Amino acid sequence: MFSPVDFENDTGMLRGAPVVEDSRFIRDLEGVYADEAARAGMDPDTLVYSVRCYFPVPFGTPGGLFLGATYVAPGTVGGEYFMTKGHFHAKRDTAEFYWGIQGEGMLLLMNEDRSIRVERVRPGSLHYIPGNVAHRMVNVGDETFVFGACWPSDAGHDYETIRTDGFSARVFRGPDGPVVEAVR
Repeated sequence: MFSPVDFENDTGMLRGAPVVEDSRFIRDLEGVYADEAARAGMDPDTLVYSVRCYFPVPFGTPGGLFLGATYVAPGTVGGEYFMTKGHFHAKRDTAEFYWGIQGEGMLLLMNEDRSIRVERVRPGSLHYIPGNVAHRMVNVGDETFVFGACWPSDAGHDYETIRTDGFSARVFRGPDGPVVEAVR
């Protein structure tokens, strides 16, 4: 019934016939960055991040789990680091695990009242994302940032809330490293 996949611990690479890959390019991220003019002026084919996922059960299956690895390229848009779009879960009370595999990142966690918490992510760090919390990963290093994720197969994704309301913090390249700026 289930097809096994290969998982490389040191790279997060998932391989096998059932693995699904998706990518986000700078052209796909309109409205995500603070400086829309800078984003629009970039090469639209610039890869920002890609995801490789294993879905052993159908979407929406209660009690199932999905596994994924995300690769966020190094770079900035108007000084703001490359990042994932971020999302709440459609089934709001579902949790998720993220863990660092390669590179350096920051996990932005925003609850529904827009309070923000930031966690540094490094190889070997494990991060629990509770239900009712939006999450976004930011590459704050000079190499590809890789992290793994495991989430319930019935969690779903609510990208629309983030698309319309945004996150309440942004991460910019500063002279001494990443700078987190609050946004309201």
